[in-house]
Formats: sequence, structure tokens, C-alpha cells
Amino acid sequence: MKIAYLLEDTDLAGGIRVCVAHGDVLTDRGHDVTLITKGTPLTWRRSRAKWRHVESWEEVDAASLDFVVGTFWRTLPHAYALAPDRAIHFCQGYEGSFTVYRPFKAEIEAAYRLPIPKITVSPHLVPICKEFFDDATYIGQIVDDDYFQPHTDSPAPRRVLLVGPMQADFKGIDVGYAAVRQARALGANFDLIRVSQWAPADDEPSELASEFHVALSTADMVRLIASCDAYLAPSRHQEGFGLPAAEAMASGLPGILSEIPSFLSWSEEHDYGLFTPEGDGTAMGEALARLLGDPSLRDQIVKRGRQVVEQFRAPNTGDRLERFFEDHS
Repeated sequence: MKIAYLLEDTDLAGGIRVCVAHGDVLTDRGHDVTLITKGTPLTWRRSRAKWRHVESWEEVDAASLDFVVGTFWRTLPHAYALAPDRAIHFCQGYEGSFTVYRPFKAEIEAAYRLPIPKITVSPHLVPICKEFFDDATYIGQIVDDDYFQPHTDSPAPRRVLLVGPMQADFKGIDVGYAAVRQARALGANFDLIRVSQWAPADDEPSELASEFHVALSTADMVRLIASCDAYLAPSRHQEGFGLPAAEAMASGLPGILSEIPSFLSWSEEHDYGLFTPEGDGTAMGEALARLLGDPSLRDQIVKRGRQVVEQFRAPNTGDRLERFFEDHS
């Protein structure tokens, strides 16, 4: 099959990374995949698919393409205009629920109502998508094989990972900082390791972190996660998937996750992390202090986490993705 993905840009973000991962897994299966973008050349991750850089989507001739995939609400009308009977909507999170896109909600809803089959990174997005068009299929996320690595705890103090931009409120980084304060108040001794694609926000309490890493490449992120001992995943319910948490699980880190649909969907048995109520930094901090003080609990969570995250290995997600395209051919 000949498949094109429309990428608004190539900025460092999970939404771009998963599209590149789709390109890799489909290319490895013998399909002709082109990632078409108005952005700059990709520098922070390897890619095995073809690339094409354009000034406008009107430059794309879709006549020979089997599918054109819109990967963001702004690209959906263009995918539909290029190939109305072969367009696909890849939903990685309902943008209409994000604070930053609130002024564009009417436009987002109009894009979602286009008669385009949808694929999603999380099961909880399927019913949301079906409110706009009834053809929606769960595909899942892809965790790169590099993250499935051996892990050894670092010497004290432990290193606790918190990933995401403070500027995106649905990432819950403010909750993560509150958890850090609470855990330390309870006597937990650890270093906070912050990672974001952007520099710290103006009001961010980054002084709580021993390290603050900005815009790490995939290879550098793999190495950094390997150096950590636990992770915090404080995202709010708008989170489409929460890739850093899955990458940490694959790397053998135990963690604390917020009770949101995406994280809870990974297994019916919620034993692959300690779960705390959404937005509750106090509860998350108490759970972190408990986790750091209980080696057997950490071992148990690590084992289950590695089992659960296997579903997101490229071959497994690739099977679901390829089956979707075959069924819609």
C-alpha cells in the first residue's frame, strides 16, 4: 500500500514521534510510506520512511495514494480534500478538550465531523470519536524497542523522573511538583529529574529539580530513563495516551500514575503502577514516598509494568495498524 501522513511540523513531540513510528513499522512491512510535512528536517529521531517537505498541502498529488492520514485537527480538512474516499483521521487525543485550543473548538468539531474513518492511540478515544463519525478503531501506541532495556537502580539518592512541558496543563506537571514537595515532607530522599521539549515555564518551580533537560533526542531520552529509578505520570484526563509513562515502564521503572482513562486502559488489572486521583499531588506524593521505601513493591510493579507495555511493541501495534488499512482498502 502507498500511504502518506500529513504532519503539520516536525517539532519534538509525542504526536510527531508516533507518526514516525507508524512510518517505520509500515515501511518494515513492505508498504510505501511518505511523511509529508511543512516542517523542517527531522533531527531528533531516526526514520525509515520516505519524507517530503512542502510549502502547502496543495502541492501533494494524492492520485496514486491508497490512504492519506491526517494526524492533527488542522490537517484533517486537507487530507479529506486530497483524497475524500481514502482519508484517515489519526486521533492522538481530542484536541477540543485542550485548554490551548478552546478558541478553536468549533473548527475542531467541524474537522472531526468529516466522514473520515478514525484510528486512535487509546481505547477511551474511540467513543469520543464516534460522537462525530461512527467508524473509529483502536490501534494503540508504539514504544520504541530501545526502551525495552535492562535496568539497575542507581545509588542513593534515587532519581525520580517527571516528563512533559509545564506549559501544557493537561500534562499535570504542577501536580507532579506538588507530589515532590509532599514526598520530601514525608522524609523521602530523592533527586527530581525534569524533562521537557521546552525551557521551564516562567512560573515553574524548577529549583525543585536536580536536573532539567530540554529537547532530548530519542537516543538521549533512552539513556536518561535508564539512569532513573521511578517516574511520576500526573497527566489530567485530556491526555491522549501518555507515552513517557509507557517508555519508563518498558525501561524497568516503577511509577505513580493518575487515574485517567488512558493510563487505566492499559490493563484491566491496575497493578502496573500505583494509581492516585487525578490532580491530587498530596496523594501522589504519599504514594511516591511509599514506593521509594518499599523495594519489594517496586520489584512487583516493575515486573507487571514490563508485561503490560509489551502490547505497545512495534510488531503488536503494527499488526493492528496494518489490519485496519487492509480492512479499509
